[in-house]
Amino acid sequence: MQAIILFGIFMKKKELKSLVTQMYEELIANIDRQENPNKEQISTYLQDATNTISAISDSELDSVEHAKLAFTNTYKELVDDSLSAYQYTNNIFEELAEVHATIIDECSEVHLDLSKITEKFNNIHSQMTKEVCRANGVITSLKGKIKSLERNSNLDGLTKVFNRRALTSYLNQICSKKDIPYELHLLMLDIDDFKLVNDTYGHIAGDKILIFIANMLRKSLRDGDKVFRYGGEEFIIVLNRLNTESCIEITNRILHLIRSNQLIYKGDSLNVTISIGTTLYYSGDTPETLIARADKALYKSKNAGKNQINSELINGN
Repeated sequence: MQAIILFGIFMKKKELKSLVTQMYEELIANIDRQENPNKEQISTYLQDATNTISAISDSELDSVEHAKLAFTNTYKELVDDSLSAYQYTNNIFEELAEVHATIIDECSEVHLDLSKITEKFNNIHSQMTKEVCRANGVITSLKGKIKSLERNSNLDGLTKVFNRRALTSYLNQICSKKDIPYELHLLMLDIDDFKLVNDTYGHIAGDKILIFIANMLRKSLRDGDKVFRYGGEEFIIVLNRLNTESCIEITNRILHLIRSNQLIYKGDSLNVTISIGTTLYYSGDTPETLIARADKALYKSKNAGKNQINSELINGN
């Protein structure tokens, strides 16, 4: 027992060192990207790092890993903000460059000796053009870094739950074990009439609903349960170490929680419901077979009127 406890402490220490190393590397990379870094930028970055570490839950086995992913995702959002600010500056530079070019053309037609003024405007125009080119280069570089962060992150950028990439990795680990000494249930959720909401209220309302659903799922699940955004308006939940009766109880609680809460958007009350399909992991399952059964069960719920649960098990067990 003591060896197991020491191993757990070692793993936690190793994970924390990995988190701090990641933060250090991103800080150095951030300083290198700044032409004139200052202490305020570094202080802000370190404060974000402190907040991330403080939020780690000692009781959650994958809390450190989730914190690493959340910090990476937050850093991506900071880059997005920087990109937007730089894009705005770039647009201003382009407008000024056009104004200066117009003034230079007008001065050339005046029958006065304005050679010195024209020369100065030419110098300004040249400098502005160089700055625009440099800004475009930085923007292109930032876009590339954002895409790289998105590829490497295991969190969905909108809802902050795990993404499909993380789901694939997690299910591969489970299925590679063949036999597991406990029950594992997979739930596939789909927001009812989501396209109608998007068509009626717009995609911003749709995004708010996705965030709303993700928050509701977090509230209704245990610490060890995992939520993934599978794609579009679909989510997948993995419940482990509980029996079928408990799985149904949790699933019903999710249905009730979502349909009993209303989302207010631009003064309108949006009533959201979901359909759910569940299945149980069997020895020999692959991620594909497991998801396919859950999807089949979800199809039953949709066809039966939505806002309900159906299951798909092997041999009807």
